[in-house]
Amino acid sequence: MIKIVFTSITLVCSLLSGLYAQNAYFPTKGKIRFEREVYLRARIREMSNKASGENRGMMMRYNSNVNDIPEKNSSFFMLQFDETTTLMSAVEEETAATTSTPSRGQSRGGRRPSNGRPERMGRSAMRGGSPDKIFHQNLAKGSSLLQMELDEKYLLEDSLQQITWRFTDEYREIAGYECRRVNGATPDSLYIVAFYTDQIPVSGGPALVHGLPGMILGLAIPEMHINYWAQKVDFLTDNVPQDWKDKKAKEMNMQELFESLGKNRFYGGGNNRNQIKRNLLENLIY
Repeated sequence: MIKIVFTSITLVCSLLSGLYAQNAYFPTKGKIRFEREVYLRARIREMSNKASGENRGMMMRYNSNVNDIPEKNSSFFMLQFDETTTLMSAVEEETAATTSTPSRGQSRGGRRPSNGRPERMGRSAMRGGSPDKIFHQNLAKGSSLLQMELDEKYLLEDSLQQITWRFTDEYREIAGYECRRVNGATPDSLYIVAFYTDQIPVSGGPALVHGLPGMILGLAIPEMHINYWAQKVDFLTDNVPQDWKDKKAKEMNMQELFESLGKNRFYGGGNNRNQIKRNLLENLIY
């Protein structure tokens, strides 16, 4: 009799568990607010160590006054996503601050944006921000678009970078979601750390990082002293907007941009062409 009762309880629990799993909501459309942290002093010292020649002298002048700048700068981005696409751009400049990190794990929300278009990013490169940028991932086609402004506005098309991932047993709660840590390496051997959740079954993330079985809510690039942390997730019913491109932007790929810039801009690497290219692309993307 006890055995029959135990079997019945087990069966009921299994059925309830199955019903809960069937009714669980895994969103495939929404928006995520990210904080981007740049540790300015450590980043300037890192860039000084990589520089050489005239570039090194310029960076050493910055380095001599490194203690006069904030230790960390924060800026904020909104990433919109649907089943096959992500679109990330900066929120208004006045929300950025050089203060300590706000508390994480904020509640999930359900507000809709005032419009479907990405917000523009302020010019804050010298404070650890980035030029105007909009990041687009086509996860179905494995391609990316990066719209940005240097001396003029560019629309850079490329394939999504293939990252080698190694899963760990470490977990962390971010923006109310349990996220698993995964260590990654790019083809250029840049080490990155990502935290993803399978409760948002879209294989995207901030700064064109992708390739995990769920959305990346935390991203750290130790060598560059840059982190992205999700603060809030909202669910939507709309797809990612398609009319975000500036029609006046000059279209080219990453290699063509590198060739056009040559050594006119400082991104470290000395006379090592491969290192210069790596540093250029990393600074543009992250």
